[in-house]
Amino acid sequence: MQLVAFDFDGTLSDSEMTVLLGAQCGVEAEMEAITERAMNDEIEYAESLRERVGLLDGLPADAVETAFEAVELRAGTADVIRALNDAGVVTAIVTGGFGRGVESALARNDLPVDTIVANQLVFDDEGDLTGEVEGPLIEGTKDDALRAVANNAGVALDETVAVGDGANDLPMLRAAGFAVGYEPKPAVEPHCEEVVGSMDELREQLEDRSIL
Repeated sequence: MQLVAFDFDGTLSDSEMTVLLGAQCGVEAEMEAITERAMNDEIEYAESLRERVGLLDGLPADAVETAFEAVELRAGTADVIRALNDAGVVTAIVTGGFGRGVESALARNDLPVDTIVANQLVFDDEGDLTGEVEGPLIEGTKDDALRAVANNAGVALDETVAVGDGANDLPMLRAAGFAVGYEPKPAVEPHCEEVVGSMDELREQLEDRSIL
């Protein structure tokens, strides 16, 4: 048995959840700037995430849902994940983004994955965002998440594949048996064994390694 773990924003999706949320309250430009610095390893991920979520303080729940409904999967993502599922490969999404946004996109595509490791936004009693975030991937790193998912699935770490694009994916990419960069940032590309620019290319890599 093998396991493929995906980052979400910038990998399975070309949407950026914090930017979509920021568009609901007019701070998308600030979101984009902070996100870019984090993905290029110019600022610690935890700091960047807290800064971005802090800009969302007071955003109502219906606006949050509107943003999450705009999260789209990349072309070919559903085909790759369905093929992995059909092949008996364990599938996981390991993201510093928000579980509700991931779940929304997967549900709209009727696309199951075995495990989602993600953070969560915090709402107050009135249903508005507090500007705070909770979850395992704020201070925690994706290598620990990958190890936990692999252990729970009974998969050896050297039988895992990690697919990501940004600096916060580096621990997972380094820990996995096979590291694939999906249009990776310049600071990330040297740490990838292969680089792809489409889901078709990713599928070819998985087929070449007899994972599919």
